[in-house]
Amino acid sequence: MVDFSKAIEELNYYKGSEKKKTLIYDHKRYLVKFPDPVREKNKKISYINNAFSEYVGSNIFSLVGFKTQNTLLGTYYYKEKEKIVCACEDFTDDNNALYEFESLALSANPDKKIETELEDIMEVIESITELTKMNITVTNNIKEKFWNMFIVDSLIGNTDRHNGNWGLLVNKKNERAEFAPIYDCGSCLNPMLEDKEIEKLTEVEIKNLAINCCSCIKENGKKINYMIYIKSLNNKDCNNAIERIFTKIDLVAIKNFIDSITCMSTIRKEFYQRLISLRYEILKDTYKIINDKKGE
Repeated sequence: MVDFSKAIEELNYYKGSEKKKTLIYDHKRYLVKFPDPVREKNKKISYINNAFSEYVGSNIFSLVGFKTQNTLLGTYYYKEKEKIVCACEDFTDDNNALYEFESLALSANPDKKIETELEDIMEVIESITELTKMNITVTNNIKEKFWNMFIVDSLIGNTDRHNGNWGLLVNKKNERAEFAPIYDCGSCLNPMLEDKEIEKLTEVEIKNLAINCCSCIKENGKKINYMIYIKSLNNKDCNNAIERIFTKIDLVAIKNFIDSITCMSTIRKEFYQRLISLRYEILKDTYKIINDKKGE
């Protein structure tokens, strides 16, 4: 693993609640995320495993075929202690600017600050074509990309895909905009659980964690439970995304990738693989139902 203690440090300008540094490594700029302090009441732990969540979640998106922010696991010596960190390469530069969805929403309707209500998100996505008034061409289907992202987020159990961690990458030179590489997956795969807690989980408890996982996206004011929502088949855009994405999910490749992470405990590897496998089976059953209905 890379020792980021030797990297060049710059003033940090990245947003977010996690502890982070801006470092230059191998001539590239990285946002480096550190294990976080306790943010849950009554939990006597000194950090969470967000570095592993970020790294694994990001790479699963990549394995499914998404353009994804490059991530590296490494170490950093902080206050004389070695920390495992996740370095996230900055994919912006002088020609390519990231416009997060919350900024796009304000541009689309300055009078309305939207939260994560699905209806509002869809309304803004439909209005993104207004970028053409600014001489910017949107180069791919933003709604499709959103729902594709939703399906993979359901697989990894991302509980915090809010309006500030996805968006469009705008090339200022050719005035074209496309769905930005996936970034900020640190809230997937139950990062608050330590190995000793995982070890005590029963199979029933693991199944509950896999199934009862909610997105921060809401419908009618209530957070969407990924698996219940997907199984309901009530949203055609979501159903179409399952058709597009399911066959690209390679469980063996995901398992092999997780197994290759040398600094992760066997307990955590098996936990991640079990959660993903349980959710995969639900996606598989839903995919079959959708295709069976088409054949009727």
